[in-house]
Amino acid sequence: MSVVNYTVEGSTAIVEINRPEAFNSLSQAVWQGIDKALASSESEDAVKALLICGAGKHFCTGADLKEIKGLRGDKAALNAAIQYGMDVSKRLEASRLPVVMAVQGLALAGGLELVLSGDVVFAAKTAQLGDQHAQFGLVPGWGGSQRLPRIVGVRRALDLLFTAKWLSAEEAREYGLVNYVVDETDLRSDALAYCEKIATRSPGGIAMMKQLARQGVDKDWNESLDFELSLAIDHLLSDDVSEGLAAFEEKRQPKFS
Repeated sequence: MSVVNYTVEGSTAIVEINRPEAFNSLSQAVWQGIDKALASSESEDAVKALLICGAGKHFCTGADLKEIKGLRGDKAALNAAIQYGMDVSKRLEASRLPVVMAVQGLALAGGLELVLSGDVVFAAKTAQLGDQHAQFGLVPGWGGSQRLPRIVGVRRALDLLFTAKWLSAEEAREYGLVNYVVDETDLRSDALAYCEKIATRSPGGIAMMKQLARQGVDKDWNESLDFELSLAIDHLLSDDVSEGLAAFEEKRQPKFS
């Protein structure tokens, strides 16, 4: 049985973590499965968005601590395992595809770090999210200590990191960790419908806006504006813009390549 399932529905690649018996904890095999699925989705022209979800009751409760414990005797192997997870999370951020997360049950510690690497987050009303590292003497290793302050602010991030408390889905939305809170029975379908909706937009424009937001946020103000200007000029000469302008003039919906 695969620990990560990969399917395509319409224009959306669905990546499902499939270790419900282990609360979908992130083993090396899971990271490899996500990485392989990401590469597959990016190679398929028909795929316009990526949806990451979890099988069973919970999205992901963090790292596979039994596996981590077994690696502690070999620092090189431990470093390689943690580095690989970090690299996959960076590839999700850098992907041309919008990455949407659908969170049910618990998203804790490494599971929260995976959520943080996405672009848009749906959560079931009953979901809970939190960083649990401090409870067990651990620290984030997959970007949590860096992404969390950038999303929720330094003081809120430190509070979550220090206390290891869990947020309800509504609290997570208030913090800016979650975009949409929906009924659990509608979670997968609502997230998929969202992916299919944005799939009708300009794929080049979506990819460029993601690049602008992801890379521009860490630049100084004038540099970030120059960055936008440069990419916007390039995009204005693209085929997607030609089609968009033609559709506007002809009063029809654009059909992007």
